[in-house]
Amino acid sequence: MKTVAMIPARMGSQRLKKKNLAPLAGQPLITHAIEKCQATGLFDEIYINSENAEFGQFATQYGIKFYQRPEALGNSVATSEQFVYDFLKNVACDLLIQVHSIAPLLTAEEVKAFAEAFIASDADVMLSCIEDQIEVAYQDRPVNFTFAEKTNSQDLKPTQRVTWSITGWRAKSYIDAVESGSIGTYNGKIAFYPVGAISGHVIKTQEDLDIAEALLSVLGTHKSA
Repeated sequence: MKTVAMIPARMGSQRLKKKNLAPLAGQPLITHAIEKCQATGLFDEIYINSENAEFGQFATQYGIKFYQRPEALGNSVATSEQFVYDFLKNVACDLLIQVHSIAPLLTAEEVKAFAEAFIASDADVMLSCIEDQIEVAYQDRPVNFTFAEKTNSQDLKPTQRVTWSITGWRAKSYIDAVESGSIGTYNGKIAFYPVGAISGHVIKTQEDLDIAEALLSVLGTHKSA
């Protein structure tokens, strides 16, 4: 069974310009993801997936592979549903683990644990999530509690907030879903894998990046190493 790690890296991010190249702890975000994937010793191949050839230099530097997706799949309109399908149609694998460079506080140990859990499962999709054990409402309606009574938060069923820091898909079921007119991202049997609130911190803005830098400083260790 061939397991591939894929690191998506779009150059044209809007809220934080060139965010995959943004420095954190003295190195670009993209390299944190590469080093984590390599540290697991678990993947048959590791790819950077980008529309921009500039990211190829990092693949060469680290001795991994570079897949240049069509330029149209790197704009702000293209979705992950589209570029993951494109990748799977062009790179042979059984299992795909997407490791986001914009979640640099996810550790190599967590990447390995997630991948091992997905490999051992019968799930078609595995989504990373943060479990929030607190009252949550959606559009003014309770999700995991009721207005009819007050319960202690420790007695509530936790909600599962999807982080996208790391995601797993079975290649065949993803492709089959898309080609049948369904959704590959959420197909077949879907499992949820909890990560910590810090590990699930995703960088989309400069403020998010500043928070990650501060967290690393407080932790006193380079979590993404």
